[in-house]
Amino acid sequence: MKRERSIKTEKEINGSSKQISEKKQDIKYDTRDYVVDYFVSQYEKGEFYIPLDYQRNFIWGDNERCYFIESILMGLPIPFMFFADTKDGRIEIVDGAQRTQTLVQFAQNDLELNGLQILTESNGFKFEDFDPAIQRRFLNTNIRVVFLEEGTTEKVRQEIFKRINTGGQQAKPSETRRGSFEGKFKDFLEECVKNDTFNELAPRTKLTEDRFEGFELVSRFFAYTDNYSNDFAEYTGNVTVFIDRYVESRNAQCEKDQDAITQYREKFLNMLNYAEKILGTRGFRKTKASKSTPRARFEALSIGIALALAENPNLPPRDISNWIDGEEFAKCTRSDAANNKSKLKRRIEFVKNKLLSGE
Repeated sequence: MKRERSIKTEKEINGSSKQISEKKQDIKYDTRDYVVDYFVSQYEKGEFYIPLDYQRNFIWGDNERCYFIESILMGLPIPFMFFADTKDGRIEIVDGAQRTQTLVQFAQNDLELNGLQILTESNGFKFEDFDPAIQRRFLNTNIRVVFLEEGTTEKVRQEIFKRINTGGQQAKPSETRRGSFEGKFKDFLEECVKNDTFNELAPRTKLTEDRFEGFELVSRFFAYTDNYSNDFAEYTGNVTVFIDRYVESRNAQCEKDQDAITQYREKFLNMLNYAEKILGTRGFRKTKASKSTPRARFEALSIGIALALAENPNLPPRDISNWIDGEEFAKCTRSDAANNKSKLKRRIEFVKNKLLSGE
């Protein structure tokens, strides 16, 4: 039942307005464009510096640094950095320390690019290895900076840093995937998420579904089912990369093959139909009262069913009561190291073999 909101009194409204006025920061700033070469030279001279007293906990690893350099080489826009004038004339890097340090390390040949997902031909390269034209374009890349004028207190600078770095939630892979890989197959995955039977058998909480958990589940179903026969050849344990590449490749496939979506739809519906028969109203839940669907459990059951049906399209419904709540199946579907390839195969094959053998 929705709680009735009380109408704010004039005193409460005035109190709110007064507090906002008192706490509102009078921050003066402008925006400036610096080329990478200038960033590097000023940092080397000590003219740009990092206030480690409140930035020491934010450290990038090799993956983040290489990803950032890849973005610049591709010409992608870089989020604003925040700098501030200080009393001694130097420039404080309020937000952008990791980016600045990465630029310097790369330009000084102290960073070798590895793990690039798009510019794969540049893996193993240092700055000096690139064609001179690429080097020049990199050094002449403009980066926009929000420049806080002198007088901005350290307390305000710390607050800006804290809010930029902790104020939002990082996008989940399913959210990014939905916005990055437009195409017929991606649209088909959206169709699957709206399937009534799927939603009854694989419920999600509002919190997880607001972040597209259903889209993640159906993406995994197709990616793992399609790659089971090749022993998940391109799967290295990074689920995000594996599924991103899969969705992208299927978008391309569905542009050329008009019948592909029909075949995928049939596979999905056949799986749901069989799952409904053997799982009943409990569906993919761990218990009948559960309000969410564990990913490892969904993968084991849905993919195991699909693979069993692929081998025997006339597979009769099985009584699975002797193993569905057993310790062996529970062990297969525990979340620890769930993305390990051998564990992924084990839980899928557990269900597949049980159904085909009639156990």
